[in-house]
Amino acid sequence: MPKKQENKSLETKAVQLTAGRIAQEYNQRKNRKGAYWEDRYHAVAIERGRHLLRCLVSIDLNMVRAGVISHPTEWSFGGYNEIQSPRRKFILINYEELADLSGCDSYTSFQNLHRNLVNDALETDKIKREARWSQSIAVGEKQFVADIKTRLASKALGRQTQSLDGGFQLREEAMPYIVDFDTKNSDIAPKKAYKWGHSPKFQGVNGPTPPTTPTPPTPNMA
Repeated sequence: MPKKQENKSLETKAVQLTAGRIAQEYNQRKNRKGAYWEDRYHAVAIERGRHLLRCLVSIDLNMVRAGVISHPTEWSFGGYNEIQSPRRKFILINYEELADLSGCDSYTSFQNLHRNLVNDALETDKIKREARWSQSIAVGEKQFVADIKTRLASKALGRQTQSLDGGFQLREEAMPYIVDFDTKNSDIAPKKAYKWGHSPKFQGVNGPTPPTTPTPPTPNMA
């Protein structure tokens, strides 16, 4: 198996394992059964540089948006402290590579930029959730998004390149539920309902039976 495919397989298994263990432990602790996660994890291709930085800042502000904390430093399970106070042991992040992917020439400059972006978002109240980071297929410059769409080939059918504030995203366009139905066949109003055996298309035992007054469906009161 090629190295890239092998790494992708390992990442997928790691996410599945982590999600499964979290769900099991929570259900056991709360003595409950059933699904814990709303849906499967969703992967988004993000272009390096400022787009990756904006995504990191958005993730760091998740608990602030939820009203749990007032600043990312107060959340010990997030990535903010991991970035601002690098570990000496049991390191989880390749710090230098993260700085390079974010477009910075050193990890110190990356830390400063990351910290300033978070503080600026808090000071200007720009912490609103952006759907691009969780619902898109790809986020970046126009060429990057176009390249991802080309690589996806048939899997990108139905996905549209949309302009965003400061970039572009590849995302499935929302469509009304009834848009694909023929209007001639979409009318299922009560006026076309008849009691069993009284349809004008059928004959009664003693001859033709005229249709009765249309009866609206009975609401379910259960």
